[in-house]
Amino acid sequence: MAETILLTGGAGYIGSHTYLALREAGFDVLILDNFVNAKADVPARLERITGAPVAVLRGDVRDPDTLKAVFRDHRIDGVVHFAALKAVGESMDMPIDYMQTNIGGLLNLLKAMEEGGCRRLVFSSSATVYGDTRVQPIPEDHPRTATSPYAFTKLAGEQILEQLTADWAVGILRYFNPVGAHRSALIGEDPAGHPNNLVPYVAKVATGELEEIQVFGDDYDTPDGTGIRDYIHVEDLAQGHALSLRALIETGMGHTVNLGTGQGSTVLQVIEAYSAACGRALPYRIAPRRAGDVAVLTARPEQARDLLGFQATRTLDDMCRSSWAWVSGQIRNATD
Repeated sequence: MAETILLTGGAGYIGSHTYLALREAGFDVLILDNFVNAKADVPARLERITGAPVAVLRGDVRDPDTLKAVFRDHRIDGVVHFAALKAVGESMDMPIDYMQTNIGGLLNLLKAMEEGGCRRLVFSSSATVYGDTRVQPIPEDHPRTATSPYAFTKLAGEQILEQLTADWAVGILRYFNPVGAHRSALIGEDPAGHPNNLVPYVAKVATGELEEIQVFGDDYDTPDGTGIRDYIHVEDLAQGHALSLRALIETGMGHTVNLGTGQGSTVLQVIEAYSAACGRALPYRIAPRRAGDVAVLTARPEQARDLLGFQATRTLDDMCRSSWAWVSGQIRNATD
């Protein structure tokens, strides 16, 4: 019998792609999502891709009773935990909301898992736990610090998980910058409201929804003065979760790994790649630095390869082309 995996936040951007990766890896999957930052039609899109019904529960990890009911009513063999707020800039304005959702939601989930007898968890962490460091690429044993409320919640989540007893198996996955869309162009990044991350913002300029791209700072110590990030295709990232979960099940041992490519791209390089993908030069203007941002973040990815067999294979051009296929397809569908 296939293991059943609970996917909190599974209708969101990374969650929906991970749903597909888990299904491809042979898992049964149950999605739990409050649909605050996910579109209601995502399960139907996943059903179109897989050709099979999608099990979805509407609920919020901030509600302990909802989580207890999930483990009471379903046999859950493992959890992949995505349900969280995720924007650095927004967290500077909403620190309490971020702590309530990201830390409070995690604690509620762990309690429900404990009572339900499930002690395998893959945790969605972030490269922001490394802070503003000059060590590049960053290894997993680098000291951790928080430069924003968002980073604080991810660091606190890791520290909470490190206090669990030995009968827990936890995979901590530190993402760098997920971008792109599924090869089907049926799911992709579609944030509610104004985008807080670079590529979805660039995409909205490419579609004409926004007038120009704001580049937050051009005076960093980088080749063109703009921030450098390690961008990873969301399908590669999703595969990392399936590999992490399988390792927890087969070995009973936890792990902490970076999920990235090991290669960095500047903001201007991303704009150039997306301009090529959509076939026109995208306008941008330089704006002041954004609070909480750091100059460079790139991964040392070897530990994920050695422990999980993980290897990112898709390029920045692949990421931008898949994103454009997704967003331009949405426009065509809306006008048909």
